[in-house]
Amino acid sequence: MSKLWEEFKVFINKGNAMALAVGTIIGGAFGNITKSVTNDLIMPLVNIFMGGTDFSDAKIALPRMPWVEPTYETIVGADGAEIVQEVQNYLTYGNFISAVINFLILALVVFFIVKAMNKMSEAATRKEREEAEAAAAAAAAAAAEEAAKNPPAPTAEELLTEIRDLLKNK
Repeated sequence: MSKLWEEFKVFINKGNAMALAVGTIIGGAFGNITKSVTNDLIMPLVNIFMGGTDFSDAKIALPRMPWVEPTYETIVGADGAEIVQEVQNYLTYGNFISAVINFLILALVVFFIVKAMNKMSEAATRKEREEAEAAAAAAAAAAAEEAAKNPPAPTAEELLTEIRDLLKNK
């Protein structure tokens, strides 16, 4: 049990769980914003083109199959009288279209956020690469300067050739 607890503490401390929690909370709040944008700003404009009807209530009445017995419900009218009516099934496509528009808005915003994050990450990576290349060039220049100040020691072959020439000249 203590090993499991230690693994859990490591997981929490890595930041993955906290980033996930923050993302979930912000995502939920942002989902409400996109829903409001769709329902309060976009759909009223769509409703204008639909003849002023509330698009979220758009539906198609489904036919009753002839072999299925109808079901009835009793409702109370405005005057208090009970009204018996047949239960009708509907295909409510207005809510579905609103949900699709919500999704598209959310996907578009997430796309732009990811694109901006990638651009910032690329810029940071490019800056790090340029700094590393500059440091490598500076190190190579320093090594070349050091080599110019201190010429390399002669090789064994060069020393033997020099000794031979000195002995020959004696």
